[in-house]
Amino acid sequence: MQGPDLLDPRTQCLPFTDPMAQLRRGVRGLRLASMPERERHYASGDVLDAYDGSLAELERLGAQVVPIDLPFALADIALLNLRIMAAESYVLLRDLVDDENAPLDPHVRARILPGRDLSASDYLEALNRRQHMQRTFSTAMDGIDAVLTPTTMTTAVPLEDVDESGSPAHYTRFVNYLDLTAVALPNGFAPDGLPTSLQIVCRGRDEATALRIGWAYQQATEWHLARPPVPASIPSPHAR
Repeated sequence: MQGPDLLDPRTQCLPFTDPMAQLRRGVRGLRLASMPERERHYASGDVLDAYDGSLAELERLGAQVVPIDLPFALADIALLNLRIMAAESYVLLRDLVDDENAPLDPHVRARILPGRDLSASDYLEALNRRQHMQRTFSTAMDGIDAVLTPTTMTTAVPLEDVDESGSPAHYTRFVNYLDLTAVALPNGFAPDGLPTSLQIVCRGRDEATALRIGWAYQQATEWHLARPPVPASIPSPHAR
């Protein structure tokens, strides 16, 4: 993840840096942003409780938790991301997608197929808007070391309840879309025993800060050592 990647021309001028050098510096003095109030209603109560607990813990460790005024809602990214994803995926997978007899998950086909009818102008507009959003996000991050969000909107749901017509990636999609860096780590459990997670989002290629914050939080808590209860009906993988 550090230095140039021969398969990615965008990394050719990147120097190698050691993200571990400042790992144990703690978070005292860092300015960490909580997500905007309008983004909270996407998360379940259990996820929000764990998230708010994480903010309080990082404040106790000496970080300053501040608000951030994002210039766009995270949901605004979904349509643009889908447009780019569909266009680029269709170029690579059109033989498979256009073959109705091919063994392709219908939900996957439905996400890629719109790329067939997407115009070049729509695709380029999506790329241009992405660049604009990258610049405005960078401006909003001025003086802020990281943005903190839940990783997922809810804890894990039963497989039969998964709705593949939508996406559970509300809090994570923007990280990839804007070329940012993030680390996710355990931060609690819901009353039913399912784990929750904290996402620490930093500027692109700033792995050092993301890992530094994550390390400080993990050293101060024991969520990473806990295990959810396993129902008696689930056999052990070591059972004979």
